Amino acid sequence: MTTIVSAPLLSSPLRAVCVDAGARLTGFAGWELPLQFQGLVQEHLAVRQQVGIFDISHMGKFQLRGSGLREALQRLLPSDLTTLLPGQAQYSVLLNDAGGCLDDLIVYWQGWVDGAEQALLIVNAATTESDRRWLTEHLPPAIALLDLSQELALVAIQGPQAIAALQPFVSCELAELPRFGHTVTSIAGQPAFVARTGYTGEDGCEVMLPPEAAIALWQQLTAADVTPCGLGARDTLRLEAAMPLYGHELDSETTPLEAGLGWVVHLDRNLEFIGRDRLVQAKTEGLRRRLVGLTLPGRNIARHGYPVAIADTTIGIVTSGSWSPTLSQAIALAYVPPALANLGQELWVEIRGKQIPATVVKRPFYRGSQFQ
Repeated sequence: MTTIVSAPLLSSPLRAVCVDAGARLTGFAGWELPLQFQGLVQEHLAVRQQVGIFDISHMGKFQLRGSGLREALQRLLPSDLTTLLPGQAQYSVLLNDAGGCLDDLIVYWQGWVDGAEQALLIVNAATTESDRRWLTEHLPPAIALLDLSQELALVAIQGPQAIAALQPFVSCELAELPRFGHTVTSIAGQPAFVARTGYTGEDGCEVMLPPEAAIALWQQLTAADVTPCGLGARDTLRLEAAMPLYGHELDSETTPLEAGLGWVVHLDRNLEFIGRDRLVQAKTEGLRRRLVGLTLPGRNIARHGYPVAIADTTIGIVTSGSWSPTLSQAIALAYVPPALANLGQELWVEIRGKQIPATVVKRPFYRGSQFQ
């Protein structure tokens, strides 16, 4: 008999302070992380109305450095990196040869640092190892990849009051940092990378810094009435903002065009990248399916994997679904044929053996302070 031994879950450097704050922990992508603190709805609404803080130290963190870095990265991404200036960032996807998404990520371009081009990549926790292997295999030897995933902490401060809440603790003017801008500053006497990005649909910053400084920042912010938030609220917030979750809306068999991420695919520019030919073909011949937003009546929650149907024929599948605390409505994302992706299209979702009506609606479901 073969005994299967599960690898122990990785712990965030913020685990102890999260537990002290009442965190209920769960396993996620190989890490032990806070699912919730005082309650999902309370945390969700705190971010929508005021400000919350998340421990996202599980995210993969790669520092890339070397001569020709921009050109090398450009061959791996469908987004145009040629116009990025130091201090700017680009959301994009890693593609395989078939145009499928290996991961979605953010490239933070840092320009020339000490004589070499440098960038920071933040990737998903579940794909950190596979991303590292892919990058190592496809980047030239001149590019060094430093994996900081377990060395540095990462926190997200999100909400309409996020900038005001974080400002007293940093040595730069956050109001001058544009959306998707980033800089290096100091927090608690330690160097800190601060980016005006996030995964909630609200304004805010993601901060990468040494563990001891992250602990100090967490304690200071929560003492200043910033609400600690867990993975539960992070998921409902990103769903309201219709932001994709890898393994749900995105996977290696799904193209960014199908996922509604055509805006990161710059086929109109003279870029050569892995998967380009398949994306051009898909755009010419037409997509197999499209990601749509759905609303459902009452508290009928459409979960990941539930069938979507029309006239008793299954035509699609739900990728994510939840109750929306902001809208007080059941919402979901699903893949359906393009002919059935028009706004107002009436469909059915099978929930526990019952056919529940669903309507295709515009995404995102909610536009927060990020979009202002």
